[in-house]
Amino acid sequence: MKVISVKFKENGRSYYFDPADLEIRRGDFVIVETARGTECGEVVRGVHEVSATGFNKELKPVVRMADGVDIRRMRQNHADERRAFEVCEQRIAAHGLAMKLVEAEYTLDRNKLIFYFTADNRVDFRELVKDLAGHFHTRIELRQIGVRDESKMLGGLGICGQPFCCSRFLKNFQPVSIKMAKEQGLSLNPAKISGACGRLMCCLAYEQKSYEYLNSITPQAGSIVRTPDGEGVVTEANVIAGTLKVRSSVESLPPKTYRREECVYLRGGRRAPRRPDPEAGDDGE
Repeated sequence: MKVISVKFKENGRSYYFDPADLEIRRGDFVIVETARGTECGEVVRGVHEVSATGFNKELKPVVRMADGVDIRRMRQNHADERRAFEVCEQRIAAHGLAMKLVEAEYTLDRNKLIFYFTADNRVDFRELVKDLAGHFHTRIELRQIGVRDESKMLGGLGICGQPFCCSRFLKNFQPVSIKMAKEQGLSLNPAKISGACGRLMCCLAYEQKSYEYLNSITPQAGSIVRTPDGEGVVTEANVIAGTLKVRSSVESLPPKTYRREECVYLRGGRRAPRRPDPEAGDDGE
């Protein structure tokens, strides 16, 4: 199917839209309908084809090409959003509400002003909404978001030195557990495996299936294996390198490193159930 990629913020992610037979090139601005309302976005990739598989619903078509008035209005809205953010922060403090404001956003037609915030508990913001509506004279919407969504909106650099995955390419947040860090042999220090949002890093899930497979075919420490030099006990396993350090049953011999393929698992130790190879077919072959 033919699509274009459109982004609405300088560092935001891009979204697919139906070009609707229009000649649209990279750098153009278009008017589209989104869940937030009518918006003006910049085309970051012109008309191109993608596989139709994976799209749950029909893509929304481009309403029209943006003109000079639309672009000026969009830029003015961005400037006004910064002022609206400051006003809302002042009103939150005045009402004594336990909430952290994350972002303010106007729709293109300025029929709605949306404020995104985080909070530990539910917040009764009815009086705040009345206050803001009286100040801005437009429809006010307050949306409570999670800490992961906050990081996605604000962006930043992770401990890897790269921009946050969530603000670049992640469409949906995947479940991440401490078990993944254990299986990957990572430090369980929260400071080392948590992102800026305070939750476990999303990238822990990227290689999880590969680690599950490698752990299932690799005898772990404490396992008794048969090597080309006889039986021995695994003292250390490197699942990525595919090597095992084995202490021979002959006490006079020092531990020796073998390739995983050279060793036959006999008994003992911890061994996960056999998992399918993620790089192979469903049968694991």
